[in-house]
Amino acid sequence: MNKILKRAFMPSLLAASLAGVSLVPIQPASADDKILEDTAIGAGVGAVSGIIRGRSVINGAINGAGTGAAINGANGLRGTRKERQQRSIIQDAGVGAAAGAATNGITNGGRGTFGSAATGAATGVIINQIRKSR
Repeated sequence: MNKILKRAFMPSLLAASLAGVSLVPIQPASADDKILEDTAIGAGVGAVSGIIRGRSVINGAINGAGTGAAINGANGLRGTRKERQQRSIIQDAGVGAAAGAATNGITNGGRGTFGSAATGAATGVIINQIRKSR
């Protein structure tokens, strides 16, 4: 009986959900045009941190890339371009630390969370300084 109900209702539910999703107005992403640069900077910092800490360079690069994207997203939430250029080093370091710890929890199962948070904070400071110099 359960299979019969699934076969009868699932196609119509799927069609209704697809139609509903396409009618919802799409909101622009909060990241700005520098997301690839921030992600690459984060990946580089994470890879170097992986070498220094004696950890996996690949996992370090993945964690750093996630951190760079999170930092970019946090600054992309600001309204105007001028507001996005007035970055706070404390905010970037804090977002970096939180994102580093979160991505470490996903990729490493929580081992080395403090080190990944420190690497994320360093990534935030480096991205902040690069963006301020331009």
